[in-house]
Amino acid sequence: MAKRVFSAALLGCAALALAACNASKNDSISGTGSLDEAEKASETLLKTGGTGDDWGAIGFSYDEQRFSPLTDISDKNVSELGIAWTADLEDARGQEATPVVVDGVMYVSHAWSKVSAWDAATGKPLWKFDPKVPGESAVNACCDVVNRGVALWGDKVFVGTIDGRLIALDRKTGAELWSTQTVDASKPYTITGAPRVVKDMVLIGNGGAEFGVRGYVTAYDADTGKERWRFYTAPNPTKAKDDAASDDIFASKGNATWSDTGEWQTSGGGGTVWDAIVYDKDLDQIYLGVGNGNPWNHGTRSNGEGDNWFLSSIVAVDATTGAYKWHYQETPAETWDYTATQPIILAEQAVNGKPTKVLYHAPKNGFFFTIDRATGKLIDAKPFVDGINWATGYDLKTGRPIENPEARFYRTGKPFIAIPGALGAHNWHPMSYNPATGLVYIPAQQIPQAYIADMNELDRRKVVGFNVGTSLTGTMMPDDKAAYRAAVAATTGRLVAFDPRSGKVAWSVDHPAAWNGGTMTTAGNLVFQGTSLGRFRAYAADTGKQLLDLDMQSGIVSAPSTFRVNGVQYVAFQTSKGGAFPLVAGVAGGATRKIPNIPRLVVLKIGGTAKLPAPTATTTLAWNPPPQFGTPAQVAAGKASFGRYCIVCHGDSAIGNGFTPDLRVSGTLANADAWKSVVIDGALKDRGMVSFAKVLTPQDAEAVRAYVIERSNWTKANLADSSAPMGR
Repeated sequence: MAKRVFSAALLGCAALALAACNASKNDSISGTGSLDEAEKASETLLKTGGTGDDWGAIGFSYDEQRFSPLTDISDKNVSELGIAWTADLEDARGQEATPVVVDGVMYVSHAWSKVSAWDAATGKPLWKFDPKVPGESAVNACCDVVNRGVALWGDKVFVGTIDGRLIALDRKTGAELWSTQTVDASKPYTITGAPRVVKDMVLIGNGGAEFGVRGYVTAYDADTGKERWRFYTAPNPTKAKDDAASDDIFASKGNATWSDTGEWQTSGGGGTVWDAIVYDKDLDQIYLGVGNGNPWNHGTRSNGEGDNWFLSSIVAVDATTGAYKWHYQETPAETWDYTATQPIILAEQAVNGKPTKVLYHAPKNGFFFTIDRATGKLIDAKPFVDGINWATGYDLKTGRPIENPEARFYRTGKPFIAIPGALGAHNWHPMSYNPATGLVYIPAQQIPQAYIADMNELDRRKVVGFNVGTSLTGTMMPDDKAAYRAAVAATTGRLVAFDPRSGKVAWSVDHPAAWNGGTMTTAGNLVFQGTSLGRFRAYAADTGKQLLDLDMQSGIVSAPSTFRVNGVQYVAFQTSKGGAFPLVAGVAGGATRKIPNIPRLVVLKIGGTAKLPAPTATTTLAWNPPPQFGTPAQVAAGKASFGRYCIVCHGDSAIGNGFTPDLRVSGTLANADAWKSVVIDGALKDRGMVSFAKVLTPQDAEAVRAYVIERSNWTKANLADSSAPMGR
């Protein structure tokens, strides 16, 4: 079948830029074999970004600045944006992907790793692909069955799946071309991040650190799906060689940064690369953003010893071989789930008067890092949010944080309320960079979290659920209405325009709730962002003045993209609630708990006149809790099991967020047999609620039911309707 090419303009660019590439990949950026015309066009688009007519990758181009050169929509006319078309989606789960658009066709991934293609101008559906992920895979996904996007290369579309597959699809038809299982399916790995294509290789990482796995990134041949190289981001527990690109650096230096007797040797250590994988076309190297350890608690994971390479680090590897080049560890001896998997942006900045190739990073720990891409040397690290209390700053000579000793809760034996908490000052939500303003636009937030080292109430190493080494039960909200109000007030969001040159916030916009959408910026002096309260907004990129505010009926967590078809510029994004925050937040979800979860694809243009479908009526679910049963000891035991196994999907203190079922009003709550059929027998496994019989006895499950009934009765008596969930 003939290869589908990109645009004629891009092929013209390809012909000029890659004239010497007609014989061998060894003569170009690529590795071995020859590139066809469509692949050459893909490479050119990813390297240059093109004219802006296409949005060729989730981050726009290899630099992942999420900056478009288009100016048809600008600060002068953005207020005239209206809806061009919409499409309702199948699954009311998190929709986190940025739409990718090439040659007038939009490619989007969705919850459960599904992919669809649309005519980008008209909304005509072209094809859709369902990888048929088993529902029970959801139990291994810490943060919802989401997918953050696809990658395009030549005539192929690539997507990773929740159950660990990397799949190549035909761009024209959506037919599966090949599929590779990238993980050990017997272990709780997942894939939620987007693949990247570099040198005719597809790169993919994985998630699962909370559950007990060893992280790595693998490069696969784009044509065949065969492995080219693999780089592990945590050491081999046996200290044996795995014939991987990372072996030598761990053997020579890395292993010494991990205790010989810590729990990591049985838990895998974590360090998964679940999102940030960025290619530097100038230096021909790849940057990996590495996640948290397993368990979180450094005192348990590594006996409180060593920095634990490469947790919470940016690691640079050779693009062709995967060989280690350098790394910078943002949070040595990580213990708070301060991942470095947040988006990485490549740019140039004057440093001491000299143009320098840098990368920008705003990870969970609250500091904005500017790092020399050639050497890995820290140039600057300044806070991009207020109130950080785990460290006061960074020593630029050593590159290490100046820590607050109280933050090491496993050493002090005292609880520590950290700002930021595990959900971070910035999570996965994409940030963007505008070369004209020199500012980086960060979807920031404040979500404090308490840490307690004691985990003796349950065996955390059982095979289902989080293994974090801190007590999630002991840090649940107390039965105090004032504490509930304080939790809502303390959990906020902010759009931050950060200036890396000065190390200061240039301007910011406060949001009343956390977990707002990613950003995109344009040469039209614009920044776009959706919010968790259902607004889609545009701001002046230089001043932060709000220029557009549209009601989208649903929360928004994804980042938008922009493109042009037949001379018309469009803006596209997805709506939904989803991810870790609405699953676990409980009452701290605040106003977001009342916002509907509507999975939808939305496309805007100047003068668009289409309307959203009439919103489905929402009703407050009946609040009729069953009578309390069980002894105080049984309720306490149920609380411990709930904190260990249930909280991360059904909310702090069993308070739902209008996303997954609120168990306090569950139809099974009054019926012991129905409850058992779900919790023990796995009646709803196809929806992601698997059997917990491996870790809970029927008596344990009944104790959890007693606890949830206690929560339901307490809510009715103390909070009236203020904590009632919404039905869709």
